[in-house]
Amino acid sequence: MKKYSFKKLIGFLHLWLGLFSGIIVFIVAVTGCLYAFQEEIQNYTETYRFVESEENPFLLPSQLEKIARKEFPNKSLHAIEYKGPNEAAEAIFFHYEPTYYHIIYLNPYSGEVLQNVNMEEGFFSFILDGHYYLWLPHEIGQIVVASATLIFLILLLTGLYLWYPKNKNARKQRFSFKWKKSTRWKRKNYDLHNVTGFYIMAIALIFAITGLIMGFNWFASSYYTLLGGEKSLVYLDPVSKPRLEGVSNPLDKVWLKMRNEYPQAKTIEVHPPENENSPIAANANPDEGTYWKIDYRYYDQYTLEEKEVKHIFGRYNDAAVSDKLMRMNYDIHTGAVLGLAGKIFAFLISLMIATLPITGFCIWWNRKFKQKK
Repeated sequence: MKKYSFKKLIGFLHLWLGLFSGIIVFIVAVTGCLYAFQEEIQNYTETYRFVESEENPFLLPSQLEKIARKEFPNKSLHAIEYKGPNEAAEAIFFHYEPTYYHIIYLNPYSGEVLQNVNMEEGFFSFILDGHYYLWLPHEIGQIVVASATLIFLILLLTGLYLWYPKNKNARKQRFSFKWKKSTRWKRKNYDLHNVTGFYIMAIALIFAITGLIMGFNWFASSYYTLLGGEKSLVYLDPVSKPRLEGVSNPLDKVWLKMRNEYPQAKTIEVHPPENENSPIAANANPDEGTYWKIDYRYYDQYTLEEKEVKHIFGRYNDAAVSDKLMRMNYDIHTGAVLGLAGKIFAFLISLMIATLPITGFCIWWNRKFKQKK
């Protein structure tokens, strides 16, 4: 196959894959922009997330659990999370089938219910549903969005191939916008698509790969294996063997143990056992705003014996490089791994990604119109 015919084939593939997936890429990019600063915005607007700091100790998990269960006596309490001295504690009610997700914000000193929030409602929930599922039923939407993300990855690679000019004199134009007053808007649009696409390609590839890891299990497994990972990516609790007699107040004792071992933790979370065979899961996060450094611990609910796990969500110090990269995936995807500056950068890149389907469509429309004319 001649080089010219191969490039023409790549151009054909780039065009029609772009037209097919463009609207989905645009929606995913825009919703990603809108969701970028949700934590900062919610902390500023939702005052019930904070409390006055007191010298008194926090209430024990068992005490907060009793208060929270009065709000939802027939729902499953997933976890109780403690944060800083001036932040509300969270009782998290979460379940897949039937699906629900509620957070009860509590004053950790008095147990006062500050707010009961349905996390499946509200502006940011709507935006996240669009970003992950395109507002479709989740089992369908995830496949649609993940497939469009895979197509976007192909578009980036084919776009780079098409971007590279054979003519040395034309290369300067591909690296910068050199417009004059007489430059036609068609040329400007073409440059916006090509030059912008080139400069954001590396970060866009990272967004696409991290998105595919969350979107397709087969992609996550392949990526992890390629990194040399040897553990399981499937979260599976170790088993607690039921006993006639067990430790009293095990949830409280696990929480006190975690507080003692992680005095500088930004958050500590404990999970009541889901059934008689479940452990008490707990985790401590040394960072605020990221998740990859969390230490995950598991204790037999009857003896408080610590259990080891064979998946990547164990102790941070026991994680291999490949495990850490997988645990870092969400923080990389959102830019949070680099703090607020990373989120701002991710916001700007997502905004520029959103322009690519628009400028690409305009290029196709102009050529189509010119041919008809």
